[in-house]
Amino acid sequence: MELSEQTRQSCMSCPIRHRAVCASCDPVEFERLEETKYYRTYSPGQTIMWSGDRMEFVGSVVSGTATIEKTLEDGRKQTVGLLLPSDFIGRPGRDTAIYDVMAISEVTLCCFRRKGFEELVEDTPHIAQRMLEMALDELDAARDWMTLLGRKTAREKIATFLTMIARRRSTPGFEKDDGAVHIELPLTREAMADYLGLTLETVSRQFSKLKKDGVIVLEGKRSVIIPSLPALMEEAGDDGW
Repeated sequence: MELSEQTRQSCMSCPIRHRAVCASCDPVEFERLEETKYYRTYSPGQTIMWSGDRMEFVGSVVSGTATIEKTLEDGRKQTVGLLLPSDFIGRPGRDTAIYDVMAISEVTLCCFRRKGFEELVEDTPHIAQRMLEMALDELDAARDWMTLLGRKTAREKIATFLTMIARRRSTPGFEKDDGAVHIELPLTREAMADYLGLTLETVSRQFSKLKKDGVIVLEGKRSVIIPSLPALMEEAGDDGW
């Protein structure tokens, strides 16, 4: 399955401009980015990056969702992260990838050749500063995820996952008059079980219990309405959100 390359769009009209690695750029820096960027779109199930491959490019997720996976020597796989719009793919200064990155929906990336981007980081303080901020945020998220996997109950895990998605992916225009939030789940329940360290049966059971208790409303397989985000956050068992 081949990837497609999209027509370039202006950085100023980009939907992730205020959250991505370029969020703090000034007009001159945006001009440099405009000159070097290009877009790629990947189909669901297509590999964006293989572990061990030479990294020829880095980029930001403009739309869609991808998973970061680690494969052990015996073939077992573990999903170790999700990439949502504005998240960054690749590592400046590193020649090869250490994880597989897989598109689980149609994914559009704003890409830069790695060597050229490394020069931009050196020459552009705003990009370097934003990359540091994003790296520290990712470190905090990894620590939170260690707590989730090691200490939280199954109900708390599901609530934490829904909270994370709601805070990152709530759809503008779909907020209800009473303050409810509408989200589309990026993972199937099978994939969610793998990501959270649960069984499929446990995930389904916890969704049913959260629905019964009025914490969420289910509309089809992927659509979820959260009547009260504070109530869901309380179910997550972590007031740090």
